[in-house]
Amino acid sequence: MKMKVKGIVAAAILSAAAVPAWAATCEATVEGNDAMQFNVKEITVDKSCKKFTVHLKHTGKLAKAAMGHNLVIAKTADLQGIATDGAAAGPAKDYVKDGDARVIAHTKLIGGGESDSVSFDVSALKAGESYSYFCSFPGHWAVMKGAIKF
Repeated sequence: MKMKVKGIVAAAILSAAAVPAWAATCEATVEGNDAMQFNVKEITVDKSCKKFTVHLKHTGKLAKAAMGHNLVIAKTADLQGIATDGAAAGPAKDYVKDGDARVIAHTKLIGGGESDSVSFDVSALKAGESYSYFCSFPGHWAVMKGAIKF
């Protein structure tokens, strides 16, 4: 019995040593479509990440002038104000006001079949705050949004 226990313990130690340590995933992919929907409702940012990257893919077929999408990251409380100011900024500015300090990061405006990515310093996120991502194309922000968990 003693030998069997030692063998089991040794096997467990060898198995634990063979398992790689999993690094935090410091990126996420979000898809937007022609039905004004993101496929992801929540992104979790691991506190061990220094930088985090979000990849946006437009899986639809419509051009960006008709059904463009971007992805803007900000405090949840700032979402509506950023979207309103972004609408005034227009498509040439990706529906994001120049120099808007409320915006943590944003992708460019993309149309069907296109993609873009944006990276940001995780230090911009503060514990206890509520963060969201959303599309600031006029009229989209009310339905195309999700939570960022930190």
